[in-house]
Order: sequence, then C-alpha cells, then structure tokens
Amino acid sequence: MEAQTAAEEQEIRAGLAEILAQCEPDRSQLIPILQKVQENFGYLPKLAISEIGSHLGMTDVQIYGVASFYNHFRYIPLGKHPVQMCMGTACHMVGGGLVLEALERALEVEVGGITVDKQFSLDRVACIGCCGLAPVMVIGDKIFPKMTSTKVDEVLVNLKMEEAEAAKEEGEEKN
Repeated sequence: MEAQTAAEEQEIRAGLAEILAQCEPDRSQLIPILQKVQENFGYLPKLAISEIGSHLGMTDVQIYGVASFYNHFRYIPLGKHPVQMCMGTACHMVGGGLVLEALERALEVEVGGITVDKQFSLDRVACIGCCGLAPVMVIGDKIFPKMTSTKVDEVLVNLKMEEAEAAKEEGEEKN
C-alpha cells in the first residue's frame, strides 16, 4: 500500500463520501461497496478501507479478510500503462517466467507493484486466452505475442517513443 498526497486523500474522502451516502450501513453491503470504490479509484485505498469500516461497524482486518479472498480487488493503483504477463501453462512452458523476470528488471518493480513514476504497474495473470501466441504480454489493451526476455526492452522503448511523439504532436497542436 502506498501513502497518498493531501490532494489524493481529499479526492478519496470526497469520492468515498459520495459512495457511502448511497449505501445502507449494513455489513451485507461490503462487497458492493468495495466494488464501487475500486470502480471509482481503480483500487482500494487504505483510507477507504478505514472509512468503509467506520460506516459498516467493521474493523480494517475484517474488511481485508473479505477483500483479500477475491483476486478482483487491488490495493495499489494501476499504472498509466498496466502490464500483464500471462503465466498460464502454455506461456509458462515457453518462457513466460523469463519474460516476467525481464519485465521486473526493466521496470524496476516487482509483480503486483507500480513504478515510482506511476507509469507502469506489473501483474501476472493466470491466462489471457491467446495460448497459440505464447508467451503473451499485454500492455493496456495491446497484445504482444511470442514475447522473449530480449524483446521486453524493445517493446518498452517503443512505447515510450510513441508516447513522446504523441506528446510532441499535442504540444504542436496547441501552438
């Protein structure tokens, strides 16, 4: 979990107040509340867990106990570019683990983490459903088939170059 800035904390409190105002203070509403919070923020901020607990008369530990049962819930935000590496059987058998290690080195982040600049988050997933293209990596909504550890840097450099070019074009349009 990561600390929020004062502005982020204020944004979380405001969004949370809006969500909780629509929900009865009934423990049976915990999962729908958690889903709304994650839909709104992209993850479950630590502050949100405490506020939900106060609203429902539950401890943080009770809420984490429920939320951690489901893979759906995240405790850190996604990066601007969420990276998912498939580790299903097909991807694993043809080198998915080596690609994942290369991603961790290139991004300087462990699986489940987010880069310091919040540009990339890295997750391993059970199956993307592209077994014939194994090993498969997904960044945002773009699929990268037949990945190798040596292709990781190339893909990341190309992504950064595309982003820089788009920013340059946007700057020129404003002038």
